[in-house]
Formats: sequence, structure tokens, C-alpha cells
Amino acid sequence: MWHVWRMDAEEVPLSGGNVTAGVVRVGDTVRRQAGPWTPAVHALLDHLWSVGFRGAPRPLGVDESGREILTFAAGEVPWPLRFGLLEPLEQLARVGRLTRELHDALATFTPPPDARWNVLIPADRDEMIVHHDLAPWNLVIGDPWVVIDWDHAGPGSRLWDLAYAAHGFIPLSAHPDWQRADAGRRLRTLADAYGLDERQRRDLVPLLTVRTRAMHDFLRDQAALGIEPWATHWRTGHGDAWRTDAEYTERHTDHWFKALLD
Repeated sequence: MWHVWRMDAEEVPLSGGNVTAGVVRVGDTVRRQAGPWTPAVHALLDHLWSVGFRGAPRPLGVDESGREILTFAAGEVPWPLRFGLLEPLEQLARVGRLTRELHDALATFTPPPDARWNVLIPADRDEMIVHHDLAPWNLVIGDPWVVIDWDHAGPGSRLWDLAYAAHGFIPLSAHPDWQRADAGRRLRTLADAYGLDERQRRDLVPLLTVRTRAMHDFLRDQAALGIEPWATHWRTGHGDAWRTDAEYTERHTDHWFKALLD
């Protein structure tokens, strides 16, 4: 059963997201619009805390307005203005270790029988419940580092989640402002820190392109239906960015294999 909290402190709007509107801070909590998936997400976050994982918000129920309540994570979000926080390889390695710790904790989670999820893009396979949006825009670097925005958690796989994380944290980008001469080295650092074995490394490489292209295709399809906020994202060039990133990643497939396996 959810606890219902009364609002007794000033609301401070939190900026930075481009999907969920109306996110506010109230004291040491965050209030966000709830959805049919929220009970399952809260069960998931409760599980993470019960097994000792502290890199995720703790759910505290709902407020009198029906918004979910989560603990506030203090720190800096790297994307896009503070990406320098992730430039050192030791910082990127910490992302890999955090992701592995998260996935190991998620692997022990049994969803409630009535769980409803809000997965936007179906994964390569249903292996376990994963985040689906591991990226520098959903990481708060503080004490501890915290992965936020769990609205799209749902069935997926470790490598599906990790392929998306590689796109954002390396990043694997065609944009001249973000394209990296050391992308292969950074990919290797992420994989080593996560602890991928040889077979997983081979399986990850094609997923790097598949997962990125899936974002383009999702935006294209949602825009064709006029569904917001995705239609606006498509009009403002997000689809083109994901397409060119997918093309860049595919062109360098041999480089990724070499970086991970040599």
C-alpha cells in the first residue's frame, strides 16, 4: 500500500528533462506525475533498496495530488553542460561498475503479478527488468551517484541497457561537437568495468547500432501519429541526430570489435 503525504513545503520546479513536465522538488523529495506503471516502478525501487543498492531514488508513496514521491538526489547531471565530469576514464569506469551493480540487483527482482510497465521501445529479449534509459541525462553525480527517471523501466536485457548507455556515456555520436577520437578506448573502459565476457562483447557490438537506430525509428513512428512530446522532438531534429549516430556507429563496427576484443 502506498503512503499518502501531505504537501507542507515550497515547490521548486526542476528543469532539464525533455519528456516529463511538472517535476518539482519539495524539501528532500521529488514529486512527479504518476502513471499506471508507477506501482510496479516503486516495487522495483523498493527492491533495489532492500538488497542494498543505493544508486536509485527511494520511493515514498504519493502525495495528496496523486503525484509519486521519491527521495531527492543531490549532485550534478552531466549532460549536456557538465560532461567533463565523465571525461576521465576512471569516471567512465565508475559508470560501468555502477551499471553492473544495478543490473545484478535488478536480476534478483520478481515483478508483482499485476505489474504494468511503460516501455517505449521493446528490447532485444526479455531477460530481466532494466532501466531502458541509462544515459548521462539520467545520472546524478553526487554522494552517492544516482540513476534517476525510472518511468520507462520494464522487460529487457543487460546488453540492451548497456548498448544505450554506451551511446550516451562514451558518447557514440556523429555530431562534431561530441564525436570522440578515443571512442574505442572509452568503449573498452566501459565494458571492462562492467565485466563483460568475450561472448557478451561480441553480442554487444551489433546492438550498439540496433539500439541507436531503434530510437530514430520510434521517433519517426510516433511523429507520424502526431504523439507528443515525440512529434516535437522529431520536428526539432532529434530523429536526424539518432539516425546519423546509428550510421556512424555502424560504419565503425570493425573498430568496436577491435577495441573490445584485442
